[in-house]
Amino acid sequence: MPQRLRGLVLAAGLLLPPPGLAVEKVKLGFVNSMTGPEAPIGENLTHGADLAVEDLRREGIEVELSRQDDGGKQQNAMSAVEELATGEGVAAIVGPYTSASANAVVSLAQQYQVPLLIPAAAKEELTRPGKPYVFRLNAPAHVYAEALLDAVLAVGKPRTIAFIYESTDFGTSVSAAGKELAARRGLRVVADEAYQQGAPDYRSTLTRIKALRPDLVFMVSYVADAILLMRQSRELRLEPQAFLGGGAGFDTAQFQGEHDISELVFSVTQWTPDTGWPGAAEFAARYAARFGKKPTYHAACAYEAVRIAAQAAARVGGDPRKTRDALAAGSFSGVLGAVRFESFDGFMNQNRHAMPVIQYQDGRAQTVSPPEFARRKPVYPFPGWK
Repeated sequence: MPQRLRGLVLAAGLLLPPPGLAVEKVKLGFVNSMTGPEAPIGENLTHGADLAVEDLRREGIEVELSRQDDGGKQQNAMSAVEELATGEGVAAIVGPYTSASANAVVSLAQQYQVPLLIPAAAKEELTRPGKPYVFRLNAPAHVYAEALLDAVLAVGKPRTIAFIYESTDFGTSVSAAGKELAARRGLRVVADEAYQQGAPDYRSTLTRIKALRPDLVFMVSYVADAILLMRQSRELRLEPQAFLGGGAGFDTAQFQGEHDISELVFSVTQWTPDTGWPGAAEFAARYAARFGKKPTYHAACAYEAVRIAAQAAARVGGDPRKTRDALAAGSFSGVLGAVRFESFDGFMNQNRHAMPVIQYQDGRAQTVSPPEFARRKPVYPFPGWK
């Protein structure tokens, strides 16, 4: 047998379940932003889902993953969920990625009684009571704000804060939670600037913010806007005590690679490889070896969401209603730590999830908060642009 073919056969063998292990077959839907402005993040979710399917096969669960691309558009997400629920016969649906798309489809999950497991969308309202078929793995918007503000208030004494955020469901939800929390923490909000996603120039907005001399600048953006906002902040010499990134575009390989603007920026995240959660470090190493880049929290969330949905569906033979019950009653553990979908603090079927905070130091993402996850001390205040 030629060496290349032998290697392929061996690799295929590694993905097969052990001999004698009974194989459960389940069909899941997967709605993601594979094209459009969120495609760089969508790629992370796709890769995470791919690794989950491989690992599930080794566990004896054969997953048929029916993939749908919403392009980051709400109407596309609705069409995708309708097709998966009525034409594909899936046991559960994982996705969509963005808060806007997720918010558009939660009523469809209820209508068709197919469980929807949201992996990474933050809008608070997604898991409010009254939607028993909707589950969320990641922490909601208010936890983004709490994690970031608690991180900087533990090391400094800022008095004022400026918010700049995209006028999407994600941006408005995280910033609203941030403004409410800032008031409770004694911070004075001196700027509240919403912008249209994908705008070509933010200089006028940033100039207004600079004139107010805020101690903290809190930004909520996807990838392209996060990079452009920081480039123009550097150009205008906007120099607060700290730049705070609300996850999403600030926790990506693309943003990290912009070393001249990402250095010393804080970002909240749903996951880092050094949390000590079961398999987190191994997942990061496998992902980097396979895809040639570090995984973001989006990859880890998609990986874990697909695993949990498949495990729940396999326990009950793939019936959607029974899968809903299995998700609601189950306990899971993996790269995002312990997972249970609970009702608390005005949420329903929401996982209680702690969010680490990273800071880019010497070109690398370092976990700096909370203390139980921290591997480096945060650098505060921001020393100014070089």
